[in-house]
Amino acid sequence: MNYQNNVYQMAAPSLEIRQQVLRNTYLLLALSLIPTAIGALLGISLSFAFLAASPIMGSILLIGGMYFMMFMIERNKYSFAGVVWMMAFTFLMGLLLGPLLQFALRVPNGSSLILLAALLTASVFFVMSAIAFTIKKEMPFLGNFLTIGAVVLFVGVIANIFLRMPGFYLMICGGFVIFSSLLILWQVNQVVRGGETNYISATLTLYISIYNLFTSLLQIILAFSGNSRNN
Repeated sequence: MNYQNNVYQMAAPSLEIRQQVLRNTYLLLALSLIPTAIGALLGISLSFAFLAASPIMGSILLIGGMYFMMFMIERNKYSFAGVVWMMAFTFLMGLLLGPLLQFALRVPNGSSLILLAALLTASVFFVMSAIAFTIKKEMPFLGNFLTIGAVVLFVGVIANIFLRMPGFYLMICGGFVIFSSLLILWQVNQVVRGGETNYISATLTLYISIYNLFTSLLQIILAFSGNSRNN
């Protein structure tokens, strides 16, 4: 055990490098919220009729487009092109918030429900980040759990495209809340410990976690307020 700890200490980046990666990650994450907000404002005014006309094909195309852009971000994560792809990706994700925000704004106190979801998301992010700073050990069990969880949730999302069951959909949202919270904890801890040294990759993971956390919380809140989109 002592030998493994010594090897890790020799291999781990310096504290200065880890702090720089963390600063760059938080900075890029904050910047990514700008195109997200612009995309969301634009998305509120769009009709998204193609999704209503062909929900299965539209969902598959959107998922394919998102994964393509994430692939391009990872492929260019060591150059400025990665930042450009990140901004384009977050703009697209903001656009895709349109249908959910449109629905939320049509229900009573919809803006308050959106604000509540945003505040809960921010609270979870800061709590998970704070916990990540206090954990000094490697967490392979959490990494394995997240890998399995990602596969299960992906299968669940694909299945729900065809099943379209409200109860099952809420279960998926609950799963995403837990998964995204733990992923924030794991990713921030990786940066703090030096396991992740690329701020673009770290930002992508944190952004997706925050995005999924917000949308899942908002849909759960809407459902418990009697305004589920899947009723």
